Amino acid sequence: MSKRAFLAGLTLIVACVAPRVGAAADYEIDGMHSGVNFKISHAGISWVYGRFDSFSGGFSLDPNKPAAASFAMTIKADSIDTNNKKRDEHLSSPDFFDVKQFPAMEFKSTAVRPVDDGYQVAGDFTMHGVTKPITVVLKGGRFTEFPMGTKRTGFVTQFTLKRSDFGIDKFKEMLGDEVYIDVSFEATQK
Repeated sequence: MSKRAFLAGLTLIVACVAPRVGAAADYEIDGMHSGVNFKISHAGISWVYGRFDSFSGGFSLDPNKPAAASFAMTIKADSIDTNNKKRDEHLSSPDFFDVKQFPAMEFKSTAVRPVDDGYQVAGDFTMHGVTKPITVVLKGGRFTEFPMGTKRTGFVTQFTLKRSDFGIDKFKEMLGDEVYIDVSFEATQK
């Protein structure tokens, strides 16, 4: 085989296998490779860690028009898991999340702009029936293909919310007002 034929064949293989990054695409969050975690101060002496086990969402990306991107996520409040069933039941009660009245938390982007290694995303976050604007920086956005034929990308972010801003203000003497949130998500192209 000539060098020219070899290079042409290699180019064709790369073109067929490499993820397309030059066109708009919609992605769905892959819950198996994602997480929504948090920590909150307990009595000012330690941290209580937890996570939400049930969430979904997606986003749309166009590398040629980053400002046209959009992101959305829904988190089921009753999927809270702090590794203590009694505490999780209390957190689900009207003292905190009141999951019967407010079953979900939602984020929907309103503006996106590119930053180094990702996007700055402004949006509306709704929790406990209260909607507030927040801005997060999503780091990542590298594209890969795994398993073969499944195009995916992912992002991570860390941010802080004040629970009292959303009407969750009981037991301030024992629990901090600031909640530190860590979200990491992979998504597959639809």
